[in-house]
Amino acid sequence: MYMYIGRSEFIMAAAVERIVVQATAQEKKAIAAKAKKLGLPISELMRRGATAYRSADAEQELGNLADAATAAAERASASIDSALAFIEASNKRIADLEAGAKRSTRKAG
Repeated sequence: MYMYIGRSEFIMAAAVERIVVQATAQEKKAIAAKAKKLGLPISELMRRGATAYRSADAEQELGNLADAATAAAERASASIDSALAFIEASNKRIADLEAGAKRSTRKAG
């Protein structure tokens, strides 16, 4: 097994496991030609292809996850807006109470 480290640089990895892939003669030629064109060993091309593969189910799951994250962000934003409005109203009530207390102190004095 090779590990890709640069455009055309490979180093041998410590562990080697085999995976046998069945292909027609025509598929094998096409895979070999693509690997040669890219300057990669066939095994590296196959690993990259397998690693990059995403099924339609995976795309749907990612879409669902993105939708859930968007909804959560919108709920969080609404909660923050609500909290800020509550704080602003509370600060106004406190300021009104303090102003009233000052007026009462001035009248008494």
